[in-house]
Formats: sequence, C-alpha cells, structure tokens
Amino acid sequence: MRVAKYSANGNDFVVFHSDVKEDRTELAKELCHRQEGIGADGLIVIVPNSDYDFEWQFYNSDGSHADMCGNGSRACAHYAYANKLAPKNMSFLTGAGVINAEVNGDMVLSELTPPKILNKNIEFNGKSWWLVDTGVPHLVHFTQNIEAFDIEEARELRYKYNANVNIAFIDADKNIKIRTYERGVEDETLACGTGMAACFYRAYIEEKVPNNIEVYPRSGDTLYLGMNDRTITFRGRVKNTFNTDWNLA
Repeated sequence: MRVAKYSANGNDFVVFHSDVKEDRTELAKELCHRQEGIGADGLIVIVPNSDYDFEWQFYNSDGSHADMCGNGSRACAHYAYANKLAPKNMSFLTGAGVINAEVNGDMVLSELTPPKILNKNIEFNGKSWWLVDTGVPHLVHFTQNIEAFDIEEARELRYKYNANVNIAFIDADKNIKIRTYERGVEDETLACGTGMAACFYRAYIEEKVPNNIEVYPRSGDTLYLGMNDRTITFRGRVKNTFNTDWNLA
C-alpha cells in the first residue's frame, strides 16, 4: 500500500486514497504509532463521493474517529490535488460537513465548517472558558502567560467536556499565540487547526481582534485566519515529507 506522510505546521498525518470505504481503526493505530509505525497525529483516507470531489475518513492516532481537523483538511487537499483526485479548487465531505479548499503550491486555504458557540460560561479552577465547535468541540481560555499550560488541568477538562483544550494569548499586534491539548492524541500537539479557529472566533466575537489575523501555534509557524460571509478561512503551508510503501500485517 502506497502512503504519504504530511506535516501541516507541526500536525502530522499519514494520507492515502482508496476505492473502498471501510473501518480502518486498527490500521490507524498501526500507521500512527510513533515507535512501531510511521508515526502521526492522525490518519486520513480519501474515498470516492458522488456529490463532491471526494470524502475523507479521519482517525486520531489512537484509532478514534474525528469529524474534522483543520490542519488535516489542508494536508488532505494538497494530497488530493497532487494525486489528481481533485482540482485546485475543491469541495470534499467530512464528518462535520463540506469543506471548500484551494491549493496554491505549498500554501493551502480551507474554509472550515461554520462555527458554533456551545457555552460561554464555563468556570474551572478560577478560569473562564468558552466551548466552541469549529468542526469538533474546543474549550478556549485567554491567558497572559502562554507558557503556563497545565497539561493535567487540560486532561481533566478534556474528559469533563469531551473537548480539545486551548489556551491563547493576544499580542500587541492583535495576533494570537495558541497551545492545544488534543483528544485522541491525549497530549499537547504542535498545532491544531480547529483549535486555532476556535480561539480566533472567540477573540473576534469579543472584538479583541480584527477579521484577518496571524496565529502562531506551538510549532512556531504562521497561520492566517479570517472571517468571510460564510465561515472561518484557514491558510498556511503544508509539506509532503515523504511517500513510502507500507506492508499490511
């Protein structure tokens, strides 16, 4: 089986396409294993769809399903265009809905599904959190110290609310630095696209930032987020790090 390895601002994925839609939970755990597999935060499988350019199956590294992944959507779009599965402007189906994407070299823009505020009034350990759905649920807290990310607190919140957990800092230029704990990976990751979108959306709704900003995840890369008349746009570089053959067990 031929697979590709992609990095999208520190989020890494194994990607391949197939004519068959089937449960690949065990394969996701095998391929994503950091020591015994290729190693990745998630597995993306592109399968045919009669209404859109394609649809995807997305698995976290522990084999669990996720409806959406912002960085994954950009890696997936790049792979689909590079492998002539879709044109440079494409639409594909995810568990969260239809994603529109545009590929320009190694820069990929995707329009995320419309965000929803689920809860604005969560208090935990003396901190205020919003619960925002940007394809998957995210807890968002603004802080003055981005280095003080309590992983144990994040893990507790993750299980209490079944959501990813983000802390964010708005700098003097009204751009945002973000750190994210991701469910399914069960640890902090270097970047999370839907997490960046959730933080941006809360800041935008509270009028703390304009409608187009730069966002900096833990990886140190620069992402560009904005609002259009439909939803959140998310743009950044992706990298096809290598392609290889994988022998199925």
